[in-house]
Amino acid sequence: MPASTPPRPSKSIALAATALCLLAVVAAVVAFVNGNWFGIAWVLLAGVTSNMAWYHWRRLRAAQGGEQAQGGGPGGEQPPGDGR
Repeated sequence: MPASTPPRPSKSIALAATALCLLAVVAAVVAFVNGNWFGIAWVLLAGVTSNMAWYHWRRLRAAQGGEQAQGGGPGGEQPPGDGR
């Protein structure tokens, strides 16, 4: 049986997650301005979608060779260690 290739990261997923995050933030602001506590659910949704967007953008960048796939923080720096 031939080995299956891993799926390539999709830019559309990253864009959709980013757009949904922005919409959730706007919905949360509108809900809180109107005095509705349902905005808490929108804040939680914004948190989940922001994590999804970050993950997919990072995965897309790593697939294009712009960043190492493992290690590195937001600036691409490696965590401190003894260099092994």
